[in-house]
Amino acid sequence: MSNPVGSKSTNIRMRQFKTPRIPPPFAKQVEENLKSVRYKIAVISGKGGVGKSFISAALALALARLEYSVGLLDLDVHGPSIPKITGIRGMRPYAVNGKIEPIPLAENLRVLSLELFLEDYNKPLVWRGPLKSKAITELLYLTNWGSLDYLIFDLPPGTGDEPLSVAQLVPEPRGAIIVTTPSSLAGAVVRKAVEFCIQLDLPVLGIVENMSYFKCPVCGSIHKIFGEGAADEVAKEYGLEVIARIPVHPDLSKALDHGTLPQLILYGDANHEVVKAIIGLAEKIVEKTMHGKGEKTSIPNT
Repeated sequence: MSNPVGSKSTNIRMRQFKTPRIPPPFAKQVEENLKSVRYKIAVISGKGGVGKSFISAALALALARLEYSVGLLDLDVHGPSIPKITGIRGMRPYAVNGKIEPIPLAENLRVLSLELFLEDYNKPLVWRGPLKSKAITELLYLTNWGSLDYLIFDLPPGTGDEPLSVAQLVPEPRGAIIVTTPSSLAGAVVRKAVEFCIQLDLPVLGIVENMSYFKCPVCGSIHKIFGEGAADEVAKEYGLEVIARIPVHPDLSKALDHGTLPQLILYGDANHEVVKAIIGLAEKIVEKTMHGKGEKTSIPNT
């Protein structure tokens, strides 16, 4: 696999420190279980609070809106957000023939989160690394995703156990999307996420700048309320592309708070500022993975 970034000097420097890809336990089972998933994409960030889970969910919804078959797996053990923002909090997955069935959010979109297995979602999971890795491994080979065009992994912030487990276990990942905000603080931390991908030989599909700007609904003026330039700086440094800039918008805040993001992204006005930006992100991912070609995969009825 080629190095995911374009900087020649970075390639030479990091090649000496590649993390060896040793097949972990259950790697064969994971590979067998995910063999019908065409593109596996991780969504990561160097720090929390940048809207990574929102981007994961919104991307999955937008791909489903474009009529691709999609799975969304929330692997944020300690701070899962996907059930809340997608409106499935409190629902319980069930098992059929020893396999976990994800929650159907639409005809061509299924979702699963570790939170859905908890008796009380307000109580924390106090787990050390080995237990987290075991739980993630079991979800990877025990969940019945069926045939998918895309499986989106929402990973916790940072470069710890969960992202490492996915990077080492998931066969032939198509790449990672790195989420940041325009602030220089977030930009400084996102470099670690890029370096993480380099060390694991994980291609970076691009950088998403969330909370990029606010557009005044009265006069149309653009306000960069969280700063500007950090994403572009990191992208230029590593030879990457900023593939989407997502605005701050009151409708988006309401959708996230009330669990109605599916209604906004799946069924909302395509000309809505947020919806348009997210669909643009999904189209960019399709372009980078399928190059605009390829038949869509149908999820079989189970």
